[in-house]
Amino acid sequence: MDIAVENVSELTRKVTVTLPAEDVRKALDKSFKKLKKDVKLKGFRRGKIPLAVLEKNFGDQVKGEVGEKLVQETYFDAIEEKGIDAVVHPEIAETDFPDDGTFVYVAMVDVKPEFDLTAYKGLDIEKPVTDVSETEIDEEIESLRRSQAALRSAADDHEIEMDDIAIVDFQGFHNGKPMKEVHNEDYSVDVGSKRLGEEFEEKLLGMKKGETTLYEIDFPGDYPNPILGGKTVEFKVDVKDVKERIKPELDDEFAKDIDETYETLADLRKALADELKQKKEKALEGDLDDRIMHKLIELNTFAIPDRLVAYEIQEMINQTEENLKRSGLTMESAGIKMEDLVEQNREVAQRRVQGDFLLKKIAEVEEIKLADEDIERGYQRIAGEYNMTVPEVKGYFKRREEVLPFFNELLNEKILQFLRDNANMIDTPAEAAEEKA
Repeated sequence: MDIAVENVSELTRKVTVTLPAEDVRKALDKSFKKLKKDVKLKGFRRGKIPLAVLEKNFGDQVKGEVGEKLVQETYFDAIEEKGIDAVVHPEIAETDFPDDGTFVYVAMVDVKPEFDLTAYKGLDIEKPVTDVSETEIDEEIESLRRSQAALRSAADDHEIEMDDIAIVDFQGFHNGKPMKEVHNEDYSVDVGSKRLGEEFEEKLLGMKKGETTLYEIDFPGDYPNPILGGKTVEFKVDVKDVKERIKPELDDEFAKDIDETYETLADLRKALADELKQKKEKALEGDLDDRIMHKLIELNTFAIPDRLVAYEIQEMINQTEENLKRSGLTMESAGIKMEDLVEQNREVAQRRVQGDFLLKKIAEVEEIKLADEDIERGYQRIAGEYNMTVPEVKGYFKRREEVLPFFNELLNEKILQFLRDNANMIDTPAEAAEEKA
């Protein structure tokens, strides 16, 4: 096997592999021999077709199959022999069976970037305080009152207020054309819940039963619903009915109705404060990881393989397609252009790829590795989240393509824990930290 390597760019290698004629002939003969046993051809008995006839009729097919097999059998040996640290499956740019009987293929290979870490320990990271304010507790109380409220039909002249339920028909239009997926009749809008979006619900305030309105909403490109993201949509809304919420009085009896273990309203407020603090602390862990990764990427710049970014983008597009499919939609029916989705996901994909290289480099420098107990804790966590036993979880992770991403996730978590432990956490009021982030 002859191997030639050419540096096409900083991170791309053109690897040309030439396999000797005797090896190629053996592979072709083996394939033609198998074909001879199975194929039927008019004028010949099965198994008696001459090789020249087989080559004439099936030569291109056999060469295609043999070429693909030879690539699979030799590619990894070739890059290992040349010390190439590939990071993604190659692009096989050319294959050829020259007249001299050899087989030649060209693989475009993206390699692992080489870089020096400039900073990763002692990072200044703003850490939002997790104190719970009285205002936050009040908001939780109001949410409970809303959930416990009775509903009654409002008078015809009642103007829609926050916490009302508006029964509406709505139709969305984009570029003057009705959007099939943005349409509903007798839809209950819980005004103030923000389930349909804050701006959509606020436009209903002050309207009365029987009224119709038209208004436009500009949805940002990163809007969670891909059908609406990046579009200006005009809504036609007909208010068919309005219901008022009759909230319970805020007293000790209200607390007992929420949970009989609460004797007083003060007991309920304390329990809500504890619950909110726990939620904040849990959410803060992921938030700190995001801040650390942003800082790492900002301080450590280096080139990343384009093909790996493209792979990451495709994974994100596949997820979008799956989400649409669950709603009975396709990219086309949702009005989403593939090229727009690629560009929308490019920056996030680049940060993911760069971030993963950084974490693995830190693990290499600090000798951070997964231990058996780390993996066991991972299995136990999944078992708890999905109400499964640990053996059931282990049974799910049987194949290499299933267990490797899981181990990679666990390793990244361990590296991030190391970075949190070695960061300079600066307590910051939540509002200021959020605004800066």
